[in-house]
Amino acid sequence: MPKTKRVILVVIDGLTPSMFEAAVGDGRFPALSFLGEQGRYSRAVSTFPSLTPVCVSSIATGAHPDVHRIPHLVWYDRERSRLVEYGSSFAAVRAAGMGRSILDTIINMNRLHLGADATTVYESLEDAGLTTAAINITCYRGRTPHLPALPGLTIPAYGPKRFFFYNLFESDPTGAPLAVFGRAQGSIDAYAAAVGRWLVTRDGFDFLVYYLPDYDFASHAQGPDEAFEALARSDAAVGALLDAAGGPDEFLERYAVVLCADHGQTHVDRHVRLETRFEGVEGALVTASNRAGMIYRMPECRLEPRELALRLDDEEAAETVLFREGDEVVARREGEELRLGADGSTGDEAVLGYPGGLERAWAAAQNPNAGEVIVSAAPGYEFADLAGHHHGGGGSHGSLRRGDSEVPMLTLGLDAQPQSIIEIAPAVLDHFGVEPPAYARPLTRVA
Repeated sequence: MPKTKRVILVVIDGLTPSMFEAAVGDGRFPALSFLGEQGRYSRAVSTFPSLTPVCVSSIATGAHPDVHRIPHLVWYDRERSRLVEYGSSFAAVRAAGMGRSILDTIINMNRLHLGADATTVYESLEDAGLTTAAINITCYRGRTPHLPALPGLTIPAYGPKRFFFYNLFESDPTGAPLAVFGRAQGSIDAYAAAVGRWLVTRDGFDFLVYYLPDYDFASHAQGPDEAFEALARSDAAVGALLDAAGGPDEFLERYAVVLCADHGQTHVDRHVRLETRFEGVEGALVTASNRAGMIYRMPECRLEPRELALRLDDEEAAETVLFREGDEVVARREGEELRLGADGSTGDEAVLGYPGGLERAWAAAQNPNAGEVIVSAAPGYEFADLAGHHHGGGGSHGSLRRGDSEVPMLTLGLDAQPQSIIEIAPAVLDHFGVEPPAYARPLTRVA
């Protein structure tokens, strides 16, 4: 019986389908072109809000936020009665408290915030006796404790057996350069390339998550279809893996591959502070960033979720508003409503006429860490973050809209073709003959 191929999951943060499709066949992107011409390609759907912490948690667990519990880039932790800010911007991190925000992003997201009922792909595979590895991805929860590389820090991160996180956690000495200096020139992807090359030359894993965030950084500044230079650096990072295996053909002889993004991006040229709609409303706490926002009812708030939602009816930046009403979720758009329940929906389904709109909206609103009201931005608009930062003139994401929510999905050597980022982990488990979690939905298989 032939040996099961090892699997590499490449996640290029923020890569839009249109950019990937333009790259394949373009000589500036030899690695993406080779894989794209050899593999099976389709467009797939992200989760909602389509923001990186939410999306990478969906990739790692095979679940939407109703299971993994990560609701947004910035949210209110009811259990601990405090704000959580994962890094909307450097200014927002400072406003929320630098030390606490860094700890939340690096440690607490996995140790405290990620749902106990969710199982990561690392946990499932290592429980089955396989070796997993992860480079730089923020959702990494696994079974192996790793101490920080910086002296004086003693808080362990529980991750995969092979775990590399921006030089802060390194399970093995690889000689990789510093990741954090020179991000605009691609230093983080260069760090990933060095570690990835080290792992491939040693066949040091059964499953590797290879996360490349620098494209998203550039796309926020330049726009979703303009960051070609950054994509060339991401391509070089992927090419480093092919070279380490002895060449493209040798690489595919040894590895199955999934290459995707966590979310898309769209152009934004206007911004609003969502907080202004709730000035004077006692106990209404707004958390907003990029193209999604939430409103939390604090104990002193006298307005019901519907009353809070109605305050956004004439807000041009708020395209679709979700709120809970009893056991149902109400989606409101341009004065029309759609009610979602466990047994189906009533009303005009065009209200949620987005890719996977009903499923994603329901799951976002069922997350116990979400606000009582969730807002999806209109085209061209962004919600300024806690410090007033925005990406006006560049790219952003987070909404239910197709541009924010559609991702490229390329597979080589797998039997399943994921139609959503929540199908990636189950597809990988299926490849290795490992039973997926009970919450995982059935896979889309190809002939």
